[in-house]
Amino acid sequence: MSFVDTSRMRFRGPLLEFKNGFAAELHSQGYRHFSAANQLQLMSHLSRWMEAEGLGSGDLTPAVVERFLAARRATGYTHYLTDKALAPLLAYLRGLSAIPQAPPEPAPTGPVAELLERFCAYSMRERGIEEKSARRQAVRVRPLLEGLASPEELDLSALGPAEISTFVLDACRRLSRPAAQGTVAATRSLLTFLHHEGEIERLLSDAVPKVGHWRGQGLPKGLAPQELQRLLDSCDPATPMGRRDLAILALLCRIGLRAGEVAGLSIEDIDWRRGEILVRGKGRRSERLPLPADVGESIAAYLRNGRPGESEGRAVFIRVLAPYRPLSTSGVTTVVKHASRRAGLGQIFAHRLRHTAATEALRGGATLPQVGQLLRHNRIATTAIYAKVDRERLRTLARPWPEAVS
Repeated sequence: MSFVDTSRMRFRGPLLEFKNGFAAELHSQGYRHFSAANQLQLMSHLSRWMEAEGLGSGDLTPAVVERFLAARRATGYTHYLTDKALAPLLAYLRGLSAIPQAPPEPAPTGPVAELLERFCAYSMRERGIEEKSARRQAVRVRPLLEGLASPEELDLSALGPAEISTFVLDACRRLSRPAAQGTVAATRSLLTFLHHEGEIERLLSDAVPKVGHWRGQGLPKGLAPQELQRLLDSCDPATPMGRRDLAILALLCRIGLRAGEVAGLSIEDIDWRRGEILVRGKGRRSERLPLPADVGESIAAYLRNGRPGESEGRAVFIRVLAPYRPLSTSGVTTVVKHASRRAGLGQIFAHRLRHTAATEALRGGATLPQVGQLLRHNRIATTAIYAKVDRERLRTLARPWPEAVS
């Protein structure tokens, strides 16, 4: 019996010739029988509609897709009503060049958009930050430039300390402290770029107000040992998902990896003979860390009996549901949130397990410099906040309360 029996489907029209190939593609991507059948039923409906409209496969443009979805909704269908539902089919057909390729993103127009494109390129080239972070900075400073622009030109000669202060204070008024700090940093970066490129005569980055705070005022919120054990016990090692989630949690709470570092881990990054793991961290830095035996066992158990064999690429952690693609950073965060809810701990994010790794290392006798090496901090001042949670060592520094002295 074939993966999905399409002989009972009302297949006709311009997409009929691609039916078997698409079914094979769904099977190779790990789609279950029911999900694949739904995709093929959607393809059948689209093909019949195109035939009725007198369209060929080469006419399947985004505008035609929207017309089909509107007709599908009007007919009374209640499922698969968005372009996201058609994404697997359209990707397959575009891969065969059977339909027009997706139109490219429109090039930025206008003086503000053009300058921000240059700013993003400068940030990635000169500062080595990722494109996603560069674009996030551009979004934060766009209102400052738009206040100086007309449809025809951008007048940077009007940019001075007063305008900068007004922009920062207005932008940060309703933001959290971390978001405000991000806006301030983005503004300083923009002003440095403008001076470097000769767009403004003076370096105005010193005119950006600072966000008031006291360094190290908070406490790192690591999990208590019993809470950590409940979190790990919430994963069922008898299931593929449980084995995957247990390996992810082990990397987060034992080695202190960030969610993005876990998502970016590839099979080649694990040196089983040396017991090491290659971590690609912030700022494109790559460092090797020891791989604890229990963490390695969790990863090995997942790779042997959990990771889908039909997955794309060499990423260690893969989606549980088809299509089997690498798990994203937000996917790693979601794994932690679901595990924490199962364990009755409320909602916990991945970074809290990084704090847990640091506090557990301190409880085990590690020094602050050693914790800094584990977390790959650039400065010891960043690690110093963990001194507050080492209560046993703090007791040796505490002076007795006056009434307790005879």
